[in-house]
Amino acid sequence: MNVMDIEYPETEEEVARIVAGANAAGLTIEVRGGGTKLTFGRPVQSASTLSLARLTGITNYDPSELVMAARAGTPLAEIEAALAANNQMLTFEPIDYRPLLGATGEPSIGGVFAANNSGPRRILAGAARDSLLGVRFVNGTGEIVKSGGRVMKNVTGLDLVKLLAGSWGTLGVLSEVIFKVLPKPETAVSIVVSGLNDAQAAEAMAAAMAMSVEVSGAAHLPESVIHKVAGGRLTGGPVTILRLEGLTPSVEVRTTRLVAEMSRRGNVTVLDQAASHDLWRDIRDVKPFAGASMKPVWRVSVAPSAGHQLVAALRLKTGVDAFYDWQGGLVWLCMEADPEAGLIRQYIKALGGGHATLVRASAAIRASVPVFEPQPRALEALTRRIKDQFDPSGVLNPGRMTETM
Repeated sequence: MNVMDIEYPETEEEVARIVAGANAAGLTIEVRGGGTKLTFGRPVQSASTLSLARLTGITNYDPSELVMAARAGTPLAEIEAALAANNQMLTFEPIDYRPLLGATGEPSIGGVFAANNSGPRRILAGAARDSLLGVRFVNGTGEIVKSGGRVMKNVTGLDLVKLLAGSWGTLGVLSEVIFKVLPKPETAVSIVVSGLNDAQAAEAMAAAMAMSVEVSGAAHLPESVIHKVAGGRLTGGPVTILRLEGLTPSVEVRTTRLVAEMSRRGNVTVLDQAASHDLWRDIRDVKPFAGASMKPVWRVSVAPSAGHQLVAALRLKTGVDAFYDWQGGLVWLCMEADPEAGLIRQYIKALGGGHATLVRASAAIRASVPVFEPQPRALEALTRRIKDQFDPSGVLNPGRMTETM
Protein backbone atom coordinates (compact mmCIF):
# COMPACT_ATOMS: atom_id res chain seq x y z
CA MET A 1 0.00 0.00 0.00
CA ASN A 2 1.30 3.46 -0.89
CA VAL A 3 2.02 5.81 1.99
CA MET A 4 -0.47 8.25 0.44
CA ASP A 5 -3.24 5.75 1.21
CA ILE A 6 -2.65 6.09 4.95
CA GLU A 7 -4.43 8.83 6.88
CA TYR A 8 -2.95 10.17 10.13
CA PRO A 9 -5.61 12.00 12.15
CA GLU A 10 -4.34 14.14 15.02
CA THR A 11 -7.66 14.60 16.83
CA GLU A 12 -10.65 12.49 17.75
CA GLU A 13 -12.81 14.68 15.52
CA GLU A 14 -10.61 13.90 12.52
CA VAL A 15 -10.95 10.18 13.26
CA ALA A 16 -14.74 10.60 13.31
CA ARG A 17 -14.71 12.51 10.02
CA ILE A 18 -12.61 9.85 8.28
CA VAL A 19 -14.76 6.96 9.49
CA ALA A 20 -18.01 8.77 8.70
CA GLY A 21 -16.75 9.50 5.21
CA ALA A 22 -15.82 5.90 4.59
CA ASN A 23 -19.18 4.72 5.92
CA ALA A 24 -21.06 7.11 3.65
CA ALA A 25 -19.00 6.04 0.62
CA GLY A 26 -19.34 2.33 1.34
CA LEU A 27 -15.57 1.94 1.87
CA THR A 28 -13.58 -0.01 4.44
CA ILE A 29 -10.70 0.99 6.71
CA GLU A 30 -7.77 -0.86 8.27
CA VAL A 31 -7.18 0.60 11.74
CA ARG A 32 -3.60 0.72 13.02
CA GLY A 33 -1.95 1.76 16.25
CA GLY A 34 1.83 1.57 16.28
CA GLY A 35 1.91 -0.99 13.47
CA THR A 36 3.55 -3.74 15.53
CA LYS A 37 0.86 -6.41 15.04
CA LEU A 38 0.01 -6.01 11.36
CA THR A 39 0.56 -9.73 10.70
CA PHE A 40 -1.48 -10.87 13.71
CA GLY A 41 -4.95 -12.01 12.71
CA ARG A 42 -6.43 -12.61 9.29
CA PRO A 43 -5.22 -10.33 6.48
CA VAL A 44 -7.44 -7.24 6.43
CA GLN A 45 -9.05 -6.37 3.10
CA SER A 46 -9.52 -2.61 3.16
CA ALA A 47 -9.68 0.37 0.83
CA SER A 48 -7.56 2.62 3.06
CA THR A 49 -5.65 2.73 6.33
CA LEU A 50 -6.19 4.90 9.38
CA SER A 51 -3.12 5.22 11.60
CA LEU A 52 -3.39 6.57 15.13
CA ALA A 53 0.35 7.28 15.29
CA ARG A 54 -0.27 11.04 15.61
CA LEU A 55 -3.17 10.86 18.06
CA THR A 56 -0.85 10.99 21.03
CA GLY A 57 -0.33 12.44 24.45
CA ILE A 58 -1.06 11.71 28.10
CA THR A 59 -4.23 13.68 28.84
CA ASN A 60 -4.47 13.15 32.60
CA TYR A 61 -2.21 11.60 35.21
CA ASP A 62 -2.32 12.10 38.94
CA PRO A 63 0.10 9.60 40.51
CA SER A 64 -1.69 9.88 43.85
CA GLU A 65 -4.92 8.64 42.23
CA LEU A 66 -3.20 5.70 40.46
CA VAL A 67 -5.08 6.51 37.25
CA MET A 68 -3.83 7.65 33.85
CA ALA A 69 -5.61 8.76 30.68
CA ALA A 70 -3.93 8.89 27.28
CA ARG A 71 -4.79 9.21 23.62
CA ALA A 72 -4.78 5.86 21.87
CA GLY A 73 -1.72 6.42 19.70
CA THR A 74 0.55 7.35 22.60
CA PRO A 75 3.64 5.10 22.47
CA LEU A 76 3.73 2.53 25.24
CA ALA A 77 7.31 3.60 25.96
CA GLU A 78 6.09 7.12 26.77
CA ILE A 79 3.45 5.73 29.12
CA GLU A 80 5.94 3.49 30.89
CA ALA A 81 8.51 6.30 31.21
CA ALA A 82 5.96 8.59 32.86
CA LEU A 83 4.96 5.82 35.24
CA ALA A 84 8.55 4.87 36.03
CA ALA A 85 9.31 8.49 36.96
CA ASN A 86 6.73 8.04 39.72
CA ASN A 87 7.76 4.49 40.59
CA GLN A 88 4.55 3.08 39.10
CA MET A 89 3.74 0.53 36.40
CA LEU A 90 1.13 -1.20 34.27
CA THR A 91 0.34 -4.25 36.37
CA PHE A 92 -0.61 -6.57 33.52
CA GLU A 93 2.89 -6.53 31.98
CA PRO A 94 1.91 -6.17 28.28
CA ILE A 95 3.64 -8.44 25.81
CA ASP A 96 5.72 -6.88 23.02
CA TYR A 97 5.02 -8.89 19.86
CA ARG A 98 7.80 -7.33 17.77
CA PRO A 99 10.44 -10.03 18.41
CA LEU A 100 8.03 -12.85 17.57
CA LEU A 101 6.47 -11.21 14.51
CA GLY A 102 9.64 -9.56 13.22
CA ALA A 103 7.79 -6.24 13.34
CA THR A 104 8.97 -2.66 13.60
CA GLY A 105 7.15 0.41 14.85
CA GLU A 106 6.31 1.34 18.44
CA PRO A 107 3.57 -0.34 20.49
CA SER A 108 0.80 2.10 21.40
CA ILE A 109 -1.34 2.15 24.51
CA GLY A 110 -4.50 1.91 22.40
CA GLY A 111 -3.09 -1.13 20.61
CA VAL A 112 -2.29 -2.77 23.94
CA PHE A 113 -5.92 -2.56 25.03
CA ALA A 114 -7.41 -3.27 21.58
CA ALA A 115 -5.53 -6.59 21.64
CA ASN A 116 -5.92 -7.14 25.41
CA ASN A 117 -2.16 -7.70 25.65
CA SER A 118 -1.29 -9.38 28.93
CA GLY A 119 1.96 -10.86 30.18
CA PRO A 120 3.21 -13.19 32.95
CA ARG A 121 1.76 -11.16 35.83
CA ARG A 122 -1.76 -11.89 34.60
CA ILE A 123 -2.04 -14.78 37.07
CA LEU A 124 -1.89 -12.27 39.92
CA ALA A 125 -2.96 -8.90 38.47
CA GLY A 126 -5.48 -9.88 35.79
CA ALA A 127 -5.57 -9.09 32.07
CA ALA A 128 -5.19 -5.72 30.38
CA ARG A 129 -8.98 -5.30 30.26
CA ASP A 130 -9.10 -5.60 34.05
CA SER A 131 -7.03 -2.40 34.34
CA LEU A 132 -9.10 -0.49 31.78
CA LEU A 133 -11.49 1.95 33.46
CA GLY A 134 -12.90 3.93 30.54
CA VAL A 135 -12.67 4.49 26.81
CA ARG A 136 -13.50 7.01 24.14
CA PHE A 137 -13.91 5.65 20.65
CA VAL A 138 -15.40 6.24 17.21
CA ASN A 139 -17.90 3.65 16.04
CA GLY A 140 -18.32 2.42 12.48
CA THR A 141 -20.70 5.22 11.50
CA GLY A 142 -18.37 7.97 12.71
CA GLU A 143 -20.02 8.72 16.06
CA ILE A 144 -17.84 9.60 19.05
CA VAL A 145 -18.77 7.47 22.04
CA LYS A 146 -17.45 7.39 25.61
CA SER A 147 -18.01 4.94 28.41
CA GLY A 148 -19.85 6.22 31.44
CA GLY A 149 -21.49 8.99 29.45
CA ARG A 150 -23.40 8.89 26.21
CA VAL A 151 -24.20 5.36 25.09
CA MET A 152 -25.02 4.07 21.65
CA LYS A 153 -28.62 3.39 20.69
CA ASN A 154 -29.64 -0.20 21.40
CA VAL A 155 -26.47 -1.12 23.30
CA THR A 156 -27.52 0.22 26.72
CA GLY A 157 -26.38 -2.24 29.38
CA LEU A 158 -23.35 -3.47 27.47
CA ASP A 159 -19.98 -2.96 29.14
CA LEU A 160 -18.28 -0.87 26.47
CA VAL A 161 -14.91 -1.04 28.19
CA LYS A 162 -14.85 -4.84 28.23
CA LEU A 163 -16.23 -5.09 24.69
CA LEU A 164 -13.60 -2.82 23.16
CA ALA A 165 -10.71 -4.56 24.94
CA GLY A 166 -9.66 -7.46 22.74
CA SER A 167 -11.88 -6.50 19.80
CA TRP A 168 -8.88 -5.69 17.57
CA GLY A 169 -10.44 -2.52 16.15
CA THR A 170 -13.45 -4.31 14.68
CA LEU A 171 -16.03 -2.54 16.87
CA GLY A 172 -14.60 0.95 17.14
CA VAL A 173 -11.50 3.09 16.78
CA LEU A 174 -10.16 3.78 20.26
CA SER A 175 -9.29 7.45 20.66
CA GLU A 176 -8.58 7.63 24.41
CA VAL A 177 -8.14 5.09 27.20
CA ILE A 178 -8.32 5.54 30.98
CA PHE A 179 -6.64 2.89 33.08
CA LYS A 180 -5.45 2.14 36.57
CA VAL A 181 -1.79 1.76 37.53
CA LEU A 182 -0.02 0.53 40.65
CA PRO A 183 3.27 1.17 42.46
CA LYS A 184 6.27 -0.80 41.27
CA PRO A 185 7.38 -3.54 43.63
CA GLU A 186 10.46 -2.61 45.65
CA THR A 187 12.25 -5.80 44.69
CA ALA A 188 11.76 -9.01 42.72
CA VAL A 189 13.47 -12.40 42.69
CA SER A 190 12.93 -15.61 40.78
CA ILE A 191 13.21 -19.09 42.25
CA VAL A 192 14.48 -21.49 39.56
CA VAL A 193 13.86 -25.21 39.99
CA SER A 194 15.96 -27.39 37.69
CA GLY A 195 15.35 -30.83 36.23
CA LEU A 196 11.54 -31.16 36.29
CA ASN A 197 9.71 -32.60 33.30
CA ASP A 198 6.56 -30.91 32.03
CA ALA A 199 4.17 -32.87 34.27
CA GLN A 200 6.32 -32.42 37.36
CA ALA A 201 6.61 -28.71 36.61
CA ALA A 202 2.84 -28.36 36.39
CA GLU A 203 2.52 -29.97 39.81
CA ALA A 204 5.27 -27.77 41.29
CA MET A 205 3.71 -24.58 39.92
CA ALA A 206 0.30 -25.58 41.29
CA ALA A 207 1.85 -26.19 44.71
CA ALA A 208 3.56 -22.79 44.64
CA MET A 209 0.36 -21.01 43.65
CA ALA A 210 -1.45 -22.72 46.53
CA MET A 211 1.01 -21.30 49.05
CA SER A 212 0.42 -17.88 50.63
CA VAL A 213 3.54 -16.39 49.04
CA GLU A 214 1.89 -14.38 46.20
CA VAL A 215 3.67 -15.80 43.17
CA SER A 216 3.48 -13.19 40.38
CA GLY A 217 4.94 -15.34 37.63
CA ALA A 218 5.03 -19.11 37.07
CA ALA A 219 6.59 -20.56 33.93
CA HIS A 220 8.29 -23.72 32.71
CA LEU A 221 10.94 -23.85 30.00
CA PRO A 222 11.84 -27.28 28.58
CA GLU A 223 15.49 -27.94 27.80
CA SER A 224 14.93 -27.24 24.10
CA VAL A 225 14.31 -23.53 24.72
CA ILE A 226 16.30 -22.47 27.79
CA HIS A 227 19.38 -21.43 25.80
CA LYS A 228 17.25 -18.82 24.01
CA VAL A 229 16.37 -16.76 27.09
CA ALA A 230 18.26 -14.66 29.64
CA GLY A 231 21.32 -14.40 27.42
CA GLY A 232 21.81 -18.18 27.53
CA ARG A 233 22.69 -18.08 31.24
CA LEU A 234 20.26 -20.89 32.13
CA THR A 235 21.75 -24.33 31.55
CA GLY A 236 21.51 -27.88 32.77
CA GLY A 237 18.12 -29.11 31.65
CA PRO A 238 14.53 -27.85 31.98
CA VAL A 239 13.75 -25.08 34.46
CA THR A 240 10.62 -24.06 36.34
CA ILE A 241 10.58 -20.39 37.33
CA LEU A 242 8.58 -18.73 40.10
CA ARG A 243 8.66 -14.96 40.67
CA LEU A 244 8.11 -13.11 43.94
CA GLU A 245 7.72 -9.31 44.13
CA GLY A 246 7.05 -6.71 46.80
CA LEU A 247 8.72 -5.05 49.77
CA THR A 248 12.20 -6.40 50.40
CA PRO A 249 11.59 -7.88 53.90
CA SER A 250 8.42 -9.58 52.68
CA VAL A 251 10.13 -11.00 49.59
CA GLU A 252 12.96 -12.36 51.73
CA VAL A 253 10.53 -14.21 54.02
CA ARG A 254 8.46 -15.56 51.14
CA THR A 255 11.59 -16.62 49.25
CA THR A 256 12.76 -18.70 52.22
CA ARG A 257 9.40 -20.48 52.39
CA LEU A 258 9.19 -21.12 48.66
CA VAL A 259 12.79 -22.32 48.37
CA ALA A 260 12.19 -24.79 51.21
CA GLU A 261 9.15 -26.20 49.43
CA MET A 262 10.72 -26.36 45.97
CA SER A 263 13.99 -27.88 47.23
CA ARG A 264 12.06 -31.09 47.82
CA ARG A 265 11.39 -31.25 44.09
CA GLY A 266 14.71 -30.33 42.48
CA ASN A 267 17.83 -28.21 42.60
CA VAL A 268 16.95 -24.59 43.41
CA THR A 269 18.72 -21.34 42.63
CA VAL A 270 17.56 -17.75 43.21
CA LEU A 271 17.96 -15.02 40.60
CA ASP A 272 18.36 -11.42 41.72
CA GLN A 273 16.21 -8.55 40.49
CA ALA A 274 18.23 -7.72 37.35
CA ALA A 275 18.48 -11.32 36.16
CA SER A 276 14.83 -11.92 37.02
CA HIS A 277 13.75 -8.87 34.99
CA ASP A 278 15.63 -10.05 31.88
CA LEU A 279 14.29 -13.59 32.15
CA TRP A 280 10.65 -12.58 32.52
CA ARG A 281 10.93 -10.07 29.68
CA ASP A 282 12.09 -12.90 27.40
CA ILE A 283 9.26 -15.17 28.58
CA ARG A 284 6.74 -12.35 28.13
CA ASP A 285 7.88 -11.60 24.58
CA VAL A 286 8.11 -15.27 23.49
CA LYS A 287 11.86 -14.97 22.91
CA PRO A 288 12.33 -18.75 22.42
CA PHE A 289 10.37 -18.60 19.17
CA ALA A 290 11.51 -15.17 17.93
CA GLY A 291 13.61 -14.66 14.83
CA ALA A 292 13.27 -14.79 11.07
CA SER A 293 11.45 -18.13 11.00
CA MET A 294 7.85 -18.14 9.86
CA LYS A 295 7.05 -21.44 11.57
CA PRO A 296 3.47 -21.25 12.85
CA VAL A 297 3.20 -20.17 16.49
CA TRP A 298 0.08 -20.71 18.60
CA ARG A 299 -0.97 -19.08 21.86
CA VAL A 300 -3.09 -21.66 23.69
CA SER A 301 -5.08 -21.07 26.87
CA VAL A 302 -6.19 -24.16 28.80
CA ALA A 303 -6.54 -25.27 32.41
CA PRO A 304 -3.06 -25.23 34.01
CA SER A 305 -3.24 -28.97 34.61
CA ALA A 306 -4.00 -29.63 30.94
CA GLY A 307 -1.18 -27.73 29.22
CA HIS A 308 1.46 -30.44 29.46
CA GLN A 309 -1.09 -33.08 28.43
CA LEU A 310 -1.83 -31.10 25.27
CA VAL A 311 1.85 -30.87 24.37
CA ALA A 312 2.44 -34.57 25.06
CA ALA A 313 -0.48 -35.54 22.80
CA LEU A 314 0.72 -33.27 20.00
CA ARG A 315 4.26 -34.63 20.16
CA LEU A 316 2.91 -38.09 19.33
CA LYS A 317 1.41 -36.77 16.11
CA THR A 318 3.50 -33.86 14.82
CA GLY A 319 6.65 -31.81 15.25
CA VAL A 320 6.17 -29.18 17.96
CA ASP A 321 8.19 -27.21 20.47
CA ALA A 322 6.57 -25.57 23.48
CA PHE A 323 6.97 -23.66 26.72
CA TYR A 324 4.54 -22.66 29.46
CA ASP A 325 3.49 -19.47 31.25
CA TRP A 326 0.60 -18.63 33.63
CA GLN A 327 1.25 -21.70 35.80
CA GLY A 328 0.99 -23.86 32.68
CA GLY A 329 -2.34 -22.41 31.56
CA LEU A 330 -0.72 -20.46 28.71
CA VAL A 331 1.10 -22.71 26.25
CA TRP A 332 3.21 -21.30 23.44
CA LEU A 333 3.47 -23.82 20.59
CA CYS A 334 5.88 -23.58 17.67
CA MET A 335 4.92 -26.01 14.92
CA GLU A 336 7.50 -27.57 12.66
CA ALA A 337 5.54 -26.99 9.45
CA ASP A 338 1.76 -27.35 9.22
CA PRO A 339 -0.21 -25.28 11.77
CA GLU A 340 -2.37 -28.35 12.58
CA ALA A 341 -5.31 -26.17 13.59
CA GLY A 342 -7.83 -28.99 13.56
CA LEU A 343 -5.65 -31.31 15.64
CA ILE A 344 -4.81 -28.65 18.25
CA ARG A 345 -8.43 -27.62 18.71
CA GLN A 346 -9.60 -31.24 18.81
CA TYR A 347 -7.19 -31.98 21.66
CA ILE A 348 -8.09 -28.80 23.53
CA LYS A 349 -11.75 -29.80 23.45
CA ALA A 350 -10.92 -33.31 24.65
CA LEU A 351 -8.95 -31.85 27.58
CA GLY A 352 -11.90 -29.86 28.86
CA GLY A 353 -11.86 -26.75 26.69
CA GLY A 354 -9.85 -23.61 26.12
CA HIS A 355 -8.89 -21.61 23.09
CA ALA A 356 -6.07 -21.40 20.57
CA THR A 357 -4.97 -18.30 18.65
CA LEU A 358 -2.63 -18.50 15.66
CA VAL A 359 -0.19 -15.69 16.38
CA ARG A 360 2.36 -16.17 13.62
CA ALA A 361 1.98 -17.70 10.16
CA SER A 362 2.19 -16.71 6.52
CA ALA A 363 -0.56 -14.54 5.06
CA ALA A 364 -1.84 -17.50 3.03
CA ILE A 365 -2.20 -19.67 6.14
CA ARG A 366 -3.81 -16.87 8.15
CA ALA A 367 -6.37 -16.40 5.36
CA SER A 368 -7.28 -20.09 5.29
CA VAL A 369 -7.18 -21.12 8.96
CA PRO A 370 -9.42 -19.73 11.75
CA VAL A 371 -6.84 -17.54 13.50
CA PHE A 372 -9.02 -16.90 16.55
CA GLU A 373 -10.93 -19.66 18.33
CA PRO A 374 -14.22 -20.37 16.48
CA GLN A 375 -17.19 -19.46 18.64
CA PRO A 376 -20.18 -21.69 19.44
CA ARG A 377 -23.17 -20.86 17.27
CA ALA A 378 -25.10 -18.94 19.94
CA LEU A 379 -22.08 -16.82 20.91
CA GLU A 380 -21.26 -16.21 17.27
CA ALA A 381 -24.79 -14.90 16.71
CA LEU A 382 -24.47 -12.59 19.72
CA THR A 383 -21.11 -11.34 18.46
CA ARG A 384 -22.66 -10.60 15.09
CA ARG A 385 -25.48 -8.59 16.68
CA ILE A 386 -22.97 -6.55 18.66
CA LYS A 387 -20.90 -5.92 15.53
CA ASP A 388 -24.03 -4.79 13.69
CA GLN A 389 -24.74 -2.24 16.44
CA PHE A 390 -21.23 -0.82 16.55
CA ASP A 391 -20.27 -1.07 12.87
CA PRO A 392 -23.36 -1.93 10.80
CA SER A 393 -21.67 -1.48 7.42
CA GLY A 394 -18.53 -3.41 8.31
CA VAL A 395 -16.22 -0.43 7.81
CA LEU A 396 -13.60 -1.22 10.48
CA ASN A 397 -10.88 -3.87 10.05
CA PRO A 398 -13.02 -6.16 7.86
CA GLY A 399 -11.98 -9.80 8.11
CA ARG A 400 -9.40 -9.24 10.86
CA MET A 401 -10.91 -11.73 13.32
CA THR A 402 -13.15 -13.88 11.09
CA GLU A 403 -14.17 -13.90 7.43
CA THR A 404 -17.19 -11.75 8.27
CA MET A 405 -15.74 -9.57 11.06
